[in-house]
Amino acid sequence: MKKIYFSFILMGALTFSSCSMDEAPFGKLDDKTAIQKASDLRDFRNQLYSDMRSITSGSWLYNSDIQMDEFHGLINNGNQIGQFSTGNFTTSDGDITNAWGGCYSIIAKCNSVIENAAKLAGNTSFDETDQIAFKRYDAEAHFVRAYAYFWLADHFCQSYTQTDPTKEASGLPLVTTYNPSGNIGSYPSRSTLETTFTMIEEDMKTAYDGLKAYEASGASDVATLDAPNAGYLSSYAVEAFQARVALVKGDYPTAAKKAEEVIASGKYELTDIADYAKLWTNDEGTEVIYRPVMTPTELGGSTGSAYISDSETSAYYIPTFAVLGMYAENDVRFGTFFKLYKKLEVEGQDYQAYVLNKFPGNTALRTGTTNNIRNMSKVFRLSEMYLIAAEAEARQGNITPANTYLKAFLAKRLEGYEPNDYSANTILSAILEEREKEFIGEGMRMSDIRRLGKGFSRYADHEENPDLNSIIVKAGQSLSYTADDHRLTWPIPKDEIDANPNIKGQQNPGY
Repeated sequence: MKKIYFSFILMGALTFSSCSMDEAPFGKLDDKTAIQKASDLRDFRNQLYSDMRSITSGSWLYNSDIQMDEFHGLINNGNQIGQFSTGNFTTSDGDITNAWGGCYSIIAKCNSVIENAAKLAGNTSFDETDQIAFKRYDAEAHFVRAYAYFWLADHFCQSYTQTDPTKEASGLPLVTTYNPSGNIGSYPSRSTLETTFTMIEEDMKTAYDGLKAYEASGASDVATLDAPNAGYLSSYAVEAFQARVALVKGDYPTAAKKAEEVIASGKYELTDIADYAKLWTNDEGTEVIYRPVMTPTELGGSTGSAYISDSETSAYYIPTFAVLGMYAENDVRFGTFFKLYKKLEVEGQDYQAYVLNKFPGNTALRTGTTNNIRNMSKVFRLSEMYLIAAEAEARQGNITPANTYLKAFLAKRLEGYEPNDYSANTILSAILEEREKEFIGEGMRMSDIRRLGKGFSRYADHEENPDLNSIIVKAGQSLSYTADDHRLTWPIPKDEIDANPNIKGQQNPGY
């Protein structure tokens, strides 16, 4: 029997995990029949927020982090995430396939929301309140589509700063209309990376303009959108995203401008040292710009499950000795991010080892007496804006403002901090070191290594406790990637190559 493949790109399911591409999943909205009024579109748009909760937590963060240089796998982890830790993933790897397909499923929903928002907006029977809501939903869908395409580009395309972005088939297959189809002739080929980023930027601009207009509308919930810990998107969340994308692209003037606008708004403040631990245990802080909402009945992925356990006796991955050594004694992040397990059990013996405790589980999200290790993701924080502003200014030779942003950041992380100006020769390395320390475990490490063209070598020896060397997975203990290692770009899934004849021959190099 001939095997039939369906491309994820155009056969986007209406729900994140649906298997049937031909039918609307039971209990879910069917956008071709159910979206007839404002509340229908609102309910369908709410699925996009559910998707944002999913793709900003759990394996969407830790797979790439574990692939890099900061963590060692333990020999009793059952090879969990082992293909990333040892660099042995393939074009048929399930996590690779699911990430690709998951993003395109989200993109399909975004396209549907955008099209239905335009359709309903053209119906004069809807009042002004509904019309304002339609424009908001359109803006949010453009944001989420940009986020999904950027996530794909930052994993499945070569780095914008390390390749020719105008090279043919260097970008993503781009789909902007909702049209599930089995017609393989309609499947797109890969665009250039430049075209991919242009679309992402255009979507972000549409999202920004739409959300600014909504914020000026006087709607009842406007005041909550730009408050810290907002669960819905605001124009400031879009600017934070624009700053991140510009940094990855190497567009430093835009990165600085957008980051500095968020900082200058005064809407958010860097978390005080005394409150920093609560930022991670309670998922609330003065610097959180956007945080997808979780509740005990609406949970995202467990980011911490790769690093800790409820019993404090097991872990899949522990930080390397080099990671622990990055933090000074007066750095509030060390005591917040790391915890000493005194009885880490490995093959019947107990060891003492530090674990990454950055995602310890929010007690408000527990579904029973057991800690299910769920935390809300702080997708955009003011700390990122300070470090982006510092780096972008430094790369433009503007050392004075770069120092200003870096010193303001360090004052909120180091007890008894004494301001110190860095020279033009040292400030970039200081900023990049702070990025690694601040965002460990948040899925940014591979993106930074890629855009910087660095490669990496895992620090193999646990010098503080040599006994740990005997329980580390040997295949990944001293793993290294050169700056041009093909594995810094994930492969297009085999299923997608098989399904879409228009991308045959467009696989990433090395696969």
